Amino acid sequence: MIEGILSNQIRSLRFQHGEMTQSQLGERIGVTRQTIAAMESGKYAPSLEAAFRVAHVFGVPLVEVFQWEACRPNEDRRTD
Repeated sequence: MIEGILSNQIRSLRFQHGEMTQSQLGERIGVTRQTIAAMESGKYAPSLEAAFRVAHVFGVPLVEVFQWEACRPNEDRRTD
């Protein structure tokens, strides 16, 4: 299994689009304010559908909202 880190630009995009609140964004994509807060902080990875909905609200490609960076597996750490 490949592990990675998911980051996002949701907070920046909200402020670039008229200082949209977490609640407003949540209403537009069909989730709660708490879900938006969890996404922004990296504590929750959205479904693919929710991710596309966020990108659609801001009128940007998915890659401008979410970024994923692969991490190396721990198996490569040998100390012979």
